[in-house]
Amino acid sequence: MDSELNTLPPSYPPPPPPPPHFQSNHEHGPTNDDLPLLKTTTRSTTTATTSGDSDDNTSVSTAPEPDIEELEKKYSAFVRNDMYGTMGRGKLPWTQKFLLGIALITLFPLRVVSGTLLVVVYYLICKGCTLFLVPNKEDEQEDYAHMGGWRRNVMYWVGRVLSRAMLFVFGFYWIKETNRNPDIDRKFNDDELDANDDSKEKERPGVIISNHVSHLDILYHMSSSFPSFVAKRSVGKLPLVGLISKCLGCVYVQRESKSSNFKGVSGVVNDRINESLRNKSAPMMMLFPEGTTTNGDYILPFKTGAFLSKAPVLPIILKYPYQKFSPAWDTISGFVNYITVLRLPIYYPSQEEKDDPKLYAENVRRLIAREGNLKMSDIGLPEKRVYHAAIHGLFS
Repeated sequence: MDSELNTLPPSYPPPPPPPPHFQSNHEHGPTNDDLPLLKTTTRSTTTATTSGDSDDNTSVSTAPEPDIEELEKKYSAFVRNDMYGTMGRGKLPWTQKFLLGIALITLFPLRVVSGTLLVVVYYLICKGCTLFLVPNKEDEQEDYAHMGGWRRNVMYWVGRVLSRAMLFVFGFYWIKETNRNPDIDRKFNDDELDANDDSKEKERPGVIISNHVSHLDILYHMSSSFPSFVAKRSVGKLPLVGLISKCLGCVYVQRESKSSNFKGVSGVVNDRINESLRNKSAPMMMLFPEGTTTNGDYILPFKTGAFLSKAPVLPIILKYPYQKFSPAWDTISGFVNYITVLRLPIYYPSQEEKDDPKLYAENVRRLIAREGNLKMSDIGLPEKRVYHAAIHGLFS
């Protein structure tokens, strides 16, 4: 990596040197490094003939056996480390099985019914707020991001309350939030404390960025600031959730475009970021620059979409402390679950970072890694798919 990536604004200390990079070859087509790590073993069998005095010694190669240790070492950012074990198939003690059995017939139905009820209530509120309102259909999107006035206020505050209620239903009774204020926290040297110096123009962050551990991350951010997200096109077509996502102002990913003037997701996101800077009543964008989830111990390379607008960003670090079951991998199995949130100061890009979105993205990534005590990994979604395919093949 070029040495220029070591440049941070003067408000932060120099980032640590990057770890050894994982060399991914998925951009150049499938190679051996993109395939599941398999260790071939051979077994020699002896077959005695019944019609002669000689033995026919035949060497038979067995099917390749996945090397779990090598897989987990190479794809460590996606390895589950809780009691569930690899792909949630770890052996549980009988006491835990007993407790899970009780939860299955008591707590689980209660959470499903309560969660569904909250979604239905919010859907009905969205339905009422969007009556006689034409959705925005510009650039092959469909949403109500332009909604204002009392409708926007109702959607905003009720959405935040119900999202927090949903987290409560899922066992997140307490959320520990910490705001990193450089004027109070004297962790750095005095000459590194003016991240929000009075000489710097106070500017609203154009986008919230966060590490990505679970789908529950979305619920937290909805309860905190109710921003817009980037979502798959299929989300907008889901019952109940589809209308809610449109009221959030979600930007839908378009695999293909039939329009000759289609901007693409990055173009729409940049428009939304600039609109939120001009109009404080407009929803802010919230992006997960990694593009996929990890097990919560790592930070993956950032995509540059959140940084193309050159606007300040608000970094937020989410962690899910657990004793037995991790909420990562889209599961909510604990009786009581926890989230800790660290809000860093608004990150104002230097002119060099404004001119180079990759530099901007990498510097923010290193900041989050350092402040969140996260390990940096250079693998991403393609490697995650390879890992999942290998593990699923093992247990199928």
